[in-house]
Amino acid sequence: MKKNLLFLAAILLVAQAAEACTNFIVGKKASTDGSVFISYSADSFGMSGFVAHFPAAQHPEGTMREIYDWDSGKYLGSIPEAPYTYNVAGNINEHQVAIAETTFGGRAELVDTTGIIDYGSLIYIALQRSKTAREAIEVMTSLTNEYGYYSSGESFSIADANEAWILEMISKGSVEKGTVWVAIRIPDDCISAHANQARIRKFDMSDKENVLYSKDVVKFARKQGYYSGDDKDFDFAAAYCPADFGGLRYCDARVWSFFNMYAAEDMNKYLAWASGDATATPMPLYLKPKAPLSLQDVQKGMRDHYEGTPFDVTTDLGGGIYNMPYRLSPLSYKYDGKEYFNERPISTFQTAFTFVAQMRNYMPNAVGGVMWFGADDSNMIVYTPVYCCTTTIPNCYAAKNADPVTFSWESSFWVFNWVSNMIYPKYSLVADDMKRVQSEIESNIYERSKAVEQQVLACIEASPKYAMSILNDFTCETAETALAEWKKFGEYIIVKYNDFVVKPEQNGRFKRTETGIGASVIRPGYPDEYKKELIRQTGDKYIVPKAK
Repeated sequence: MKKNLLFLAAILLVAQAAEACTNFIVGKKASTDGSVFISYSADSFGMSGFVAHFPAAQHPEGTMREIYDWDSGKYLGSIPEAPYTYNVAGNINEHQVAIAETTFGGRAELVDTTGIIDYGSLIYIALQRSKTAREAIEVMTSLTNEYGYYSSGESFSIADANEAWILEMISKGSVEKGTVWVAIRIPDDCISAHANQARIRKFDMSDKENVLYSKDVVKFARKQGYYSGDDKDFDFAAAYCPADFGGLRYCDARVWSFFNMYAAEDMNKYLAWASGDATATPMPLYLKPKAPLSLQDVQKGMRDHYEGTPFDVTTDLGGGIYNMPYRLSPLSYKYDGKEYFNERPISTFQTAFTFVAQMRNYMPNAVGGVMWFGADDSNMIVYTPVYCCTTTIPNCYAAKNADPVTFSWESSFWVFNWVSNMIYPKYSLVADDMKRVQSEIESNIYERSKAVEQQVLACIEASPKYAMSILNDFTCETAETALAEWKKFGEYIIVKYNDFVVKPEQNGRFKRTETGIGASVIRPGYPDEYKKELIRQTGDKYIVPKAK
């Protein structure tokens, strides 16, 4: 265990704090097949994408677990290990408990630099010790109260096969040991999301079944001067993470976009809030969907760039010649004495890894829980299944191949990055090809997964070890197949779009002349809107003179 944690910390040593992540949540009655879904994009420059693995284990009395900060690799301390820990593959465990997060930061004075447990370690510890989402909440809140919480304010998505919760937590800083927190169960027929801005506002303190909170969550806010009203009117987000332009436009706008895609409610009423107006009407924590969501719907949401909304980033010069739906970091910049900003959509090129966790209460845990995983930008990856019983991580998802400063053809993180970085500057030229190949691979894997699951269900009672070996093998095979197919796709686009021209195709093959050489290339040149702007800036400098 110590060796595993040390290696994990070393891999993440250069990572920045993951303060740009996105989570979606779908209740079991809001999905097409009764699944509970949570999604995650781990967005941080310098961070590499892989699937962490913690095998189930028994620990002798007196065993200590060393804690290393997930962002920096810094050693924080140690805590007693649990007598027994469960198998964890990435962000899901063998009991179909899954956890994701987004950092909201909150009040800077409430960071506890003496705390032992950071948010990343807290996720993996809770997954190793919990059979349900409620147990995970208890583990997370009790451990941070006992050992201190090293990180800033955090929103956690915590789900199992029956229910999904949002837990928002922040340390008490140097004032007191421990954390203040609120956890709210998302209704089964609703969807929710969070993206680096605290989302829990007023909550029903009398609803003991669906609302949990620290006993001093209001008292501590009063003590610090963050709140002075009645308990019933207490607003967690307003007290511990007051909204500002950045928290809304950079963060809650992503929540708005997810709701705008799938919620039944008209989201125009919350457009001012998402645009950055902290005096406007805040969005609800959860809403009912206009139709049940499928796995593919959630994956599609993770690939969003605000297309077709007021925040659409595909329609101005910032996307370059070929309308790249991304903007360069940092989020804001100064020019000629004024400050400007870039939109920050859900899909971003700084993603280390992304997943959609699927939990199904009508299946045995081993087959019911699956983390659909991909390394790199969610828009340009292939989601493959990592079943929660997985005990052998696919080689292409292994930490050893995902060093952030060493390229490896064996690493999905690096191969998908290689392809993405070829596509970015030629986005509108290449995107249709990318989406076609991506859809073909994902559809094939998804259809195969249904057949494999039926095979497993037929034999799991009689031969559970064999059934789990089938899922383990399928997890590894699909990940490696997706890697191989994406390599082939990278080779294809380097040929087709080399040097900003397009080689023509026919019946799936590149055209050749009668003598066997490549056919004449297509020269797409500049799009009209780009020509217009270029001529506006250069005037007649490049005009071709008329013949005399």
